[in-house]
Amino acid sequence: MDTIRLAIVGCGGMGHRHMYGLAELHRVGWENFTLVGACDPVLDNAESLATKAEERFGKKPAVVSNLDELAAIGVDAVDVTTTPPYHHTIAVETLQRGWHTMVEKPMGLTVRACNLIRSAADNSNAVISVAENYRRDPINRLAKALLDAEVIGKPRFLIHHTIGGSNRMLISVWRHQKDQSGVLLDVGVHYADMIEYLLGDVETVYAQTRLHEPIRHNPAAVTGESGSNPAGVYTEWQRKMPAEFEATAEDAAYATLTFKNGAVGQYIEDHGAWGQGSWMRQIHGSQGSMALPGDRSGGLISLQINGQGTVTEEALLELVPDFHLDAVTTDLFGGNRLWQYSFPFPDTDAKIIAIEYGDFAEAIAGNRPIEVDAYQGTRSVAISYAMLESGVSGEIVHLDKMIDESINTYQQDIDAGLGI
Repeated sequence: MDTIRLAIVGCGGMGHRHMYGLAELHRVGWENFTLVGACDPVLDNAESLATKAEERFGKKPAVVSNLDELAAIGVDAVDVTTTPPYHHTIAVETLQRGWHTMVEKPMGLTVRACNLIRSAADNSNAVISVAENYRRDPINRLAKALLDAEVIGKPRFLIHHTIGGSNRMLISVWRHQKDQSGVLLDVGVHYADMIEYLLGDVETVYAQTRLHEPIRHNPAAVTGESGSNPAGVYTEWQRKMPAEFEATAEDAAYATLTFKNGAVGQYIEDHGAWGQGSWMRQIHGSQGSMALPGDRSGGLISLQINGQGTVTEEALLELVPDFHLDAVTTDLFGGNRLWQYSFPFPDTDAKIIAIEYGDFAEAIAGNRPIEVDAYQGTRSVAISYAMLESGVSGEIVHLDKMIDESINTYQQDIDAGLGI
């Protein structure tokens, strides 16, 4: 078939990361997309992305500032990598134009914003995909296969802890602003998607939330050296951000989750913690336990199975003889039955974003349904906000009440600011 004419909408740090992912997909021979447009109202950002794209693809995409200009050059699909407040306004319009649309996470700034995208998708023949990348990590694919094979029995409880951060800026100022996508949403949707990928639907959430560090510090503005800077692409923007600023979004959540399958989760996400940091994702079942490495690290899964002791490394594959990675992931990571990998983080980041593009292309071609659809994208946002809503009300929150918007006290001001 003809290649899909693609534009990246939003050409800041995330847009650049996506372009590198697309280049990585092309590098291994999957040339499903032709990048024809770099769209951003800040033309310097669009120009930067287009110039770097020309180095990788041999042809420079058109530099434009709005969707009408994209329509004039002709596109089939868009990749929306703007800041979250614009996700729903852009995605609704691109779906109405009939353009296949991939949206960075969080899919929308609030549950209501997500539901607007879902409604537009229901009324469009275009494909909608949420660019959720953690589940696409080959090690997380293996973890899912091991759970599905019930090698630790029926899952009973999950422990998910990510603790650290002190008072430093996480990537950018807007990630600490309630009306822009606070850190518990921006990072939390990754974890929400992973939790449901591994264990199925979350049913209820009860949480305490806190804003521990109301003043955040940006080392890049002082020393020129970046702090939190995934894939190393944000430095030029971080140097222009203030050295310190007020945070308005909560930075810690301590929650109990229940799942429809009966499992229970203990969840800590604390981005204002001092001292020793911590990472843990551990699942206990009726016959053993599974400890997972950090996402996108290539680290080892460790199983403790009754009667077998510790199982790790290549022995894991013997427990799931039918486990195979998809063709795109196999080409990107160099094998279809992986239990570990080792690449510099920017390379891993590009490879996993490339998998998102591969899935998007396959769905556009009609070869398979999109993996992370608008409903799943909405669920991840709903789980993150369920913690914040529970923190406000002090009550257990049911996910179905989040998705139908009957619980939205915390989100009211954000929705009002968005005019929805």
